[in-house]
Amino acid sequence: MTAAAEGLRWAVIGTGKISDSFASDIRAAEGTITRAWGRDPERLAGFARRHETVVTTDLAAVLAADDVDIAYIATPAATHAALAVQLLSAGKHVLVEKPMAMSDAEAAEVFDCATAHGRFAMEGMWMKFNPLHREVMRRALSGDFGELSHVRGGFGAPFPPGGSRWSAELGGSVILNQAIYTTTLATWALGPVTGVEATGQVRDGVDVSAALTLRHESGLSQAAVSALAFVDPTAAVSGSRGWASIEGMFWAGHRARIHSGDVPALFERPEELALPLEGHGYTPMIRSVHEAVRSGQLQHPEHDADATLSVLAVLAEARTQIFRAAGQGSR
Repeated sequence: MTAAAEGLRWAVIGTGKISDSFASDIRAAEGTITRAWGRDPERLAGFARRHETVVTTDLAAVLAADDVDIAYIATPAATHAALAVQLLSAGKHVLVEKPMAMSDAEAAEVFDCATAHGRFAMEGMWMKFNPLHREVMRRALSGDFGELSHVRGGFGAPFPPGGSRWSAELGGSVILNQAIYTTTLATWALGPVTGVEATGQVRDGVDVSAALTLRHESGLSQAAVSALAFVDPTAAVSGSRGWASIEGMFWAGHRARIHSGDVPALFERPEELALPLEGHGYTPMIRSVHEAVRSGQLQHPEHDADATLSVLAVLAEARTQIFRAAGQGSR
């Protein structure tokens, strides 16, 4: 692999809004964008102008390119796993936008392929690399809040109709696309999930709202997600001596309140914690990926295959329960 002086040479797979933000953060992390692939020539042309890179509708050209070290995959969720396998098999490292796949079984195939080809693979869970979340979890896991016992979070908005959010074929799912954040935060704080209870609504083969209660090794977590209505987009990590409240949108937040200490600190004057996002919020993750790839790692120790697969297994079980209750079989 040939790397730029400080970063890697990236191909961006998919040119939607999130790819624009991610592309800007690649440069902030001292990487370069050498290629971009998509299906819409007009959108590709705009991406090329904004990011000064070569664009193509021919995936084979990206697979064969010798100026690509790593690909960022940000296409509809149902296409993530297959594209990742193609790129890994062509010798590229991959960072796959969450969810990495539609199930833990699909994601396992991605990691197996990465291992077989000696390439790096990771799910793009940016929350685990951002300064605010890392500091909140440092305090939580170091005992500042006592024995941790509860995590709650919400993510809901009345998304406009159309697009991949509402398409079963493209991977629409509030559980996979939204509850993945609450579940990741909960397992980060409370450890593996030992039990799942889920209820929700299904429309046209898509889970469009859900409430999850998860039992963990050391506590309980609760989540509410929706594509139909607003749900308070904050989160909290709580224990026997205090808690942290993360402002909305908690998965991309940069402010939290630390309720720990004496009674005034708990209830009247909590510590205000402010750690702004770097760039659009992807820069710390991209920088960490650069470091992992340059050091020859095939997985990132802070968000490895086990972390991805364990969360996807929980989400798969939650979807199964909701679809069965709706009389639409399992997913």
